[in-house]
Amino acid sequence: MAFILASASPRRLDLLAQIGRDPDAVVPADIDETPLRDEAPKDLAERLALAKAQVIAATHPNDIVLAADTVVACGQRVQPKPANAEDARRCLTLLSGRRHRVYGGLAVISPNRINVRTVMTQVTFKRLSDIDIDAYLKSGEWQGKAGGYAIQGRAAAFVKQINGSYSNVVGLCLNATETMIGGLLGPVFGDGN
Repeated sequence: MAFILASASPRRLDLLAQIGRDPDAVVPADIDETPLRDEAPKDLAERLALAKAQVIAATHPNDIVLAADTVVACGQRVQPKPANAEDARRCLTLLSGRRHRVYGGLAVISPNRINVRTVMTQVTFKRLSDIDIDAYLKSGEWQGKAGGYAIQGRAAAFVKQINGSYSNVVGLCLNATETMIGGLLGPVFGDGN
């Protein structure tokens, strides 16, 4: 059985490498990520992770497929992956001085099992000045990032408080991931001999 990461995210690949879980293959899933009407952020994260895993598992039925999706929400309002700098500015302005939630949907499909879960992390930003936002937008780090920021980059300076998994905010909760795949792949750390 091969271990397949159903994601194009280099951050997820790096996170897996941190815990010694290098996938045998990386096969991104191309799905429609449009939220459904009145869909809660947690439900969106789970649905998208499962849909990605199912697309790849359909062509790799004898393998272990891991998929993930990250949704940033302020209240019940999902913050998009900004299409342009103005979208990113709107996200950052909304998150400024507020607490928001980052939902990490995880799905693992193996030949005999489907396992789906969501991890939630609360993040509180300091109040951002126009100078803060302008400088961040110029960095380009917001591109392709849920909520318009990357906590592992310059936006780390915006974070006043975090409650929950840091790696979840980066893109993949490592503790939950290892819990889900550890039994399927065996121990990541040898027996010490």
